[in-house]
This record gives sequence, structure tokens and C-alpha cells, in this order.
Amino acid sequence: MSADEPTILATSAGMLPGRFGALDMRVGPIFELAAELAHAGPQPRICLLGQATGDQEARIGAAYAAFAKTRFRLSHLALFPMPNVDDIRAHLLSQDVIWVGGGSVANLVAVWRVHGLPEILREAWQSGVVLGGVSAGSICWHIGGSTDSFGLRLRPFTEGLGWLPYSNGVHYDAEEQRRPMMHKLIGDGTLPDGYATDDGAGLVYRGTRLAEVVADREGPRGYELKRAEDGTVTETPLPTRLLSYDAA
Repeated sequence: MSADEPTILATSAGMLPGRFGALDMRVGPIFELAAELAHAGPQPRICLLGQATGDQEARIGAAYAAFAKTRFRLSHLALFPMPNVDDIRAHLLSQDVIWVGGGSVANLVAVWRVHGLPEILREAWQSGVVLGGVSAGSICWHIGGSTDSFGLRLRPFTEGLGWLPYSNGVHYDAEEQRRPMMHKLIGDGTLPDGYATDDGAGLVYRGTRLAEVVADREGPRGYELKRAEDGTVTETPLPTRLLSYDAA
């Protein structure tokens, strides 16, 4: 099965913390939503792309450990130091969901372009594979957003894939620089109007239209950000649906 139309799930959500440190993770309810959007079967196929953190083996191993307790069939595509699958296109097109992890969005998109991933991912998107991701894995599908790819001080990133013709603000409530930086970048025209998500919230796009905002717990919201003629930015909280899935 596949999504009813090209679908992207762009989030500040994903894995939930476990009890034993940063690499102890639980699969959050956002993944069940991704499988639902893909009309996947009882064992959804999901491929993790971890180039935003350099395909770190520890992170990949932690993801396998987390998904081993669920109904998902996890695979991963690594590009460091070389691709770990012979036919990248065939592997990605065989998935129900492709999930992109967080990290450096600038490095992520640069590495993808070297390996021809944008063309393959766009084909997957158009064929009904649900594309999703968190943080860098959310910004990448848009025109751009604010990023710490270049240092601790947030800076603009404008080299996203641009399939979603908006700006994208992540970690909107969790990092104090995020909200004012998005307002500045939209207000001065560096970025177009767009959307932002608190930690725990996600944006569901059908084609290039925002279809709904979801959250994996009470409290997180999504927002629409629009520039006025005088350069001020209006921030509008959007209706946000609480996901009812139990975390695995």
C-alpha cells in the first residue's frame, strides 16, 4: 500500500527518551501515524537516514534496539563512508516510510546532493512512500529555517530541497533563540512565510498543502508564521490533534 497522495510528516518529534541515557530510546507515536498515512501493513517497512549526524553507529544501533520492540521492520541507509546498500533507489522505493533523523541540516542536504538522493527521495514521495523526519529531517523538505549547523548561534539555512515552499521552524518552544530568529528571518525576507513546531508536534503535508498539525503529548503546538507589509511577523497557533497511540 502507499499514501493516498504525496505525504510528508515534518516534525519536532520522534523518539522518546528511555531511562538509561541518551541512547536509550522508545519509539514515539509519531511513527504509528507515519505508518497509518502510508497505509502500511502489519509490519511497516521504515528506513532511517542518519546523515545529519554522520551515520553514527551508536545512534543507528540504538534505533534498531528501540524498533526491535515494535511491529516495524527497520532498515537504514548509510552514506558514510560509502553506501551500505547496492541499489539505493530500489531500497528506498520499497519502503512504507523513510525517516530522517536530526543533526546538521546543512551537512545532510549537501551529502544527499553528492549521492543523488534528492531525485530518488522525490520519486519515493511521488510514489506514495511517506517521508518524515525530526529537526534537520523536518527543515530539509522546506525552503529552509534556522539552524545550528554552523555553530551554537542560530543562522539562516536557505538551501533546503524546497518541495514544501515554506520556511520551517523546529524546537520552537525548547530553544530560546528559535522563535525570535524565525521572526527575524521571515520579517527581513531571508525566508518565506511558513510553519513552526514545538517539541513534540508535527506537520502533516498532503502534496504541498498543510493538512493538519499533530502532537505526541499534551501541550505542544504548531504555528503559522506570516510576514506583513511592514516586516512584522504574525504568529498564529494552529489546531493541534493529540495522537492517541501508545508509545512502544
